[in-house]
Amino acid sequence: MDGLNLDAILPTLQSLAAEWGLKVVGALAVVILGRIIAGWFRSLTRKALTRASFDATLVPFLANLVFIALMTFVLISAAGLVGIPVTSFVAVIGAAGLAVALAFQGTLSNFSSGVMLLTFRPFKVGDFVEAGGITGVVQEIGIFVTTLHTLDNVRIIVPNTKISGDTIKNFSANATRRIDLVMGVGYGDDLNVAIRTIREVLSEESRILPEPEPQVAVSELGDSSVNIVVRPWVNAPDYWPTRFDLTKELKERLEAAGCEIPFPQRDVHLFYENAPVEAKQAGPSAA
Repeated sequence: MDGLNLDAILPTLQSLAAEWGLKVVGALAVVILGRIIAGWFRSLTRKALTRASFDATLVPFLANLVFIALMTFVLISAAGLVGIPVTSFVAVIGAAGLAVALAFQGTLSNFSSGVMLLTFRPFKVGDFVEAGGITGVVQEIGIFVTTLHTLDNVRIIVPNTKISGDTIKNFSANATRRIDLVMGVGYGDDLNVAIRTIREVLSEESRILPEPEPQVAVSELGDSSVNIVVRPWVNAPDYWPTRFDLTKELKERLEAAGCEIPFPQRDVHLFYENAPVEAKQAGPSAA
């Protein structure tokens, strides 16, 4: 009986193995070959966009997009070879996609924010920005995160949702920047001498642009000093070196011109309740 049952089942198993084995092998061949072709197209897309001087920010994004689209087509084709109806396969992918979307809401938010950053491009690779509370140079704009290098060369990875949901300052967007300095001089100093000295320093600095004309003006009467605003314009790459050099030069030249650079100070008046009448009549003493 066992031999008869085995003899009856064996042809069926052989038929199923012949039918489904070829389909499975064919599907695996399609997946492997499709993976190779998709990778080749991704590499070709990246090289073509690079040779065309395309924006370096979008090159990896578009290349990966081509790879994902081709692999999706390959997987659907492989499923069709195995005998899975394409409509059912798409329905399963849709249901799985919905479940994944609910489970990874934060990740998908980063993805959508990354697409927005790559589409509207508020900054690009190499820009000096303040984004997501971090200040640094943009190294890479990914689908989910953006990588920045701070001025002290620390690598910081910021989620795209934090960047897109916050204010973005792009210091590299414009060719020129204005330096804002405040120089304080003493109340007893000659303001005309101070302003003339500041203008002389500005005129000697070759990195300062003639247009727009630098602004030098008395801005306020502070608690301990008369404050003068100094606002020259420079090319964006010269901003920090010029700012540092100007701060040092203005301080030294103002002191050489006889102007005092005051520091915060306070006058203290002492009153003695039980002091002699003569001391009270003399008034308070300053310390």
